[in-house]
Order: sequence, then structure tokens, then C-alpha cells
Amino acid sequence: MNSTENRYTLAILVNNHPGVLMRVVSLFSRRGYNIDSLSVGETENEAVSRITIVVSGDRPVVEQIKKQVGKLIDVKRVYEMTQTRSLQRELVMVKVSTKSESRSQVVELAQIFKAKIIDVTASTVSLEMTGSLDKIQSFLDLMMPYGIVEMARTGITALERGSRALSSISYSEDDV
Repeated sequence: MNSTENRYTLAILVNNHPGVLMRVVSLFSRRGYNIDSLSVGETENEAVSRITIVVSGDRPVVEQIKKQVGKLIDVKRVYEMTQTRSLQRELVMVKVSTKSESRSQVVELAQIFKAKIIDVTASTVSLEMTGSLDKIQSFLDLMMPYGIVEMARTGITALERGSRALSSISYSEDDV
């Protein structure tokens, strides 16, 4: 990421129909925009899915992305989730190589970061952790010297802070 670029989290509410995700992702591909993180799931209304996309770029690029995505068929709403007005989390599962002399150190770090041990073998410990990007990166940085054998990440998902819900906010052109 270059110094003029920032990370932006977009929540996109779409009709839960086949092909909608492909149309959204294809728009990014056609325009040459890179997706840093992507997560998708149903909302409280099974007819609506929420796509959470993290992109890097400058403000004009993100504004253009929001406008273009908002014009797609089946897109109901595009909303930018800011760091201060939203709760953003990611799940990571990581398998770490351990020897008998390092196992207790890995377990201790897991406890400090509130990571859950989900599997143990003679040579590895598998952990699950949820948190902010910074917390997850700090955890992974500390696990790296032990040897990360395998890792899977869900991508960022986000909710608006407070009692306001994205699905109940009235639609306005300012949000697209």
C-alpha cells in the first residue's frame, strides 16, 4: 500500500440472489481495484445479504467505487464503515509448529491474546482468534518465529456502533 492510500471498509446490502456477488466482484476486477478483504453472509432478513469489502486507495477512488457499486442490479445500499463509527472484526485460524520446549510459550501467547486452542498434535497447535486487524497482526507477528504451518482468515466484517442498524437507515444519495 503506498503512503497516499488508506484502507476503507464498505458494507454493501444486496438482494440475496444468485450471481449478485459475482457482479460486485467483477466490477472491482474490471476497474482494476484490488480487494484486500471480502466477507459475505445473510443479514437478519434472509432475502438480503451483506457484503463487507475492504479496499485500499485514495478518497476519490473509494468515492468512485461506492457510486459504481451502488448502480449495480440488486444492490440495495452501499455504506462506508469508518473506524470510529463501526465495530470491525476478523477471525483467523492458525496452525503453529511447536516442539516440546516451545509449546508452553505458544499456549501462553494464546492466553494473552485470548486465542482458543482448537487442536493439538505432537508437532502443532491450532488456534482460533477474533479481533481487530491490529490485534490479529500483532498475534501473527509473535507466532511467526515458531513457524506458521497454515493459516485461514475470514476477512473483515463490521457493524455500525450503537443502536442504529445499517439495514434500517433510510437510503440517501450521500451513502452511495
